[in-house]
Amino acid sequence: MDGILISSIASVERSWSKWARMRGVDPEYACKIAHGRRAIETIAMLRPDLDSEAELKVIEDIELADGEGLSVLPGVLELLAVLPKGSWTVVTSATKRIACGRLAEAGIPVPERIVTAEYVTYGKPDPEPFLVGARLLGIAPEECVVFEDSSSGVMAGRAAGCTVVATTFSHSIESLEAANYLVKDLSGFRASKAPSGQGLCLVFTELVARNQ
Repeated sequence: MDGILISSIASVERSWSKWARMRGVDPEYACKIAHGRRAIETIAMLRPDLDSEAELKVIEDIELADGEGLSVLPGVLELLAVLPKGSWTVVTSATKRIACGRLAEAGIPVPERIVTAEYVTYGKPDPEPFLVGARLLGIAPEECVVFEDSSSGVMAGRAAGCTVVATTFSHSIESLEAANYLVKDLSGFRASKAPSGQGLCLVFTELVARNQ
C-alpha cells in the first residue's frame, strides 16, 4: 500500500518521529526500521520494555491524525482499471484501521479481502503475508506478481515464491536487489488482460538499471 498505491511516507516518518521522541528513541533510527514492518514488531524492537499492544494504539492514533501530503502514486489508477475484480489484493504491514482509512482517503477501492498486520503471525520479511494473500485470491504464489517498495517487502515476496516488481520511489536500488524487476513507479509498465482472458500481461516500458 504505502509507497506502491499511495504516498504517505512523510506522514509515516513524522508519526514515527513523534512517537520516538515521546518514548526516548532516536527518531532517525525509528523511521529507518519502521518501513515495511508491522508497527507492533517495530515497537518491540525499539522499546521491548513497553506494552506493544498499548503502544500500537498510540502510533495508530498519531498516524491517523496526520494525513497531510497523502497522494495516489503514478500509474496506480491505470493498473487498477485493468485488473479483474477479485484478482488482486493489498498485503500491507499497516493495521486494518490505518489501511482502510488511508485507501479511503486516497479514493482507492478497498478489496473485499485484504491482508493487514492483524491477520498474520509473522510480518515481512517473512513470506507469510504474501502466502496468505495468494491463498485469499485462490492463486498459487508462483503465479502472483508482488509490487513492493521496501527491502523487507521484496524479501518476503521472493521468499513466498512470487515474482517481485520493486519501485525505486522511496528506497535505494541497493536495498531492493532481491527483486526480479525494478521500475521507478507503476507508470514504468503497461498492463493488459492476457489474450486467453485469464491473467495479466505486463510490458515494461522503463526498467531501472541495477548499476545506477
